[in-house]
Amino acid sequence: MKLLKYGKRFFSLCVLTVCVACSQSESTQSTPVAPTVEPKPVALDKNTYKVAVDATFSPFEFQDEKGDIIGFSVDLMTAIGNNQGIKFQFNAVPWEGIFERLDSKEYDLIVASVTITEERKQKMDFSNPYFEATQMIAVKGDNVAIKSIDDLKNKSVSVQTESVSDELLQKIQGANSNKIKRLESLPAALEELAQGNVEATVGDNGVIQFFVDNNYAVTFRTIIDPSFEKEEYGVAVRKNRDDELLSKINTGLQNIQASGVYEQLRQKWFGK
Repeated sequence: MKLLKYGKRFFSLCVLTVCVACSQSESTQSTPVAPTVEPKPVALDKNTYKVAVDATFSPFEFQDEKGDIIGFSVDLMTAIGNNQGIKFQFNAVPWEGIFERLDSKEYDLIVASVTITEERKQKMDFSNPYFEATQMIAVKGDNVAIKSIDDLKNKSVSVQTESVSDELLQKIQGANSNKIKRLESLPAALEELAQGNVEATVGDNGVIQFFVDNNYAVTFRTIIDPSFEKEEYGVAVRKNRDDELLSKINTGLQNIQASGVYEQLRQKWFGK
């Protein structure tokens, strides 16, 4: 998953996008004269909200050949909106800096495969979890030397910058390691592996597995280390400011899970 300035896997994930730690900048807007009233989410109309999405995190959130943002997360939020009578406008936003753009009120929420962490919860509020993930290692199929995360201590490894995987590799190799190659997106990090520029890639399992299953030019091998913890993705909103919107998202999520719509979407994008 992605980490706050810090990340797959999360994503780009674009609110939408994940992730799943990133520092937030102070709003540049001038301070209003008293009385101070906390602003409502900036909506296109009273029922439409602007969503920041890291649109590089297929199959969760990405752009098709026409430039439209599609994926599991987009379908999920559309279903939640239909259930609750609200609409979402999805906007492709770079992962780096995505949390600051939420805090500055440029966007109302982030749907970008953002991993829920204790550190992030101090700076933003999250919906109930909508997807469970874990970290995954990818190597070329003929690389038999790498079998676990410990085998990456002295290896060149690509990750999405400021992601959970970035944090993980810093713990393994040290924060100043020159063997960690940071890319703007996890697919870009995987391309580095495909081109032979690194020995491994670490990121969210959903994105890595999708890349491996759909890249026929290179044979890959994937590894999930037993030490990898489960991660949960959540929709992010501003801290203590958007309780009504968050309540609608949670209620809508619960309803589509109970109705079977959630499972239909999961199978559409990830198979049985």
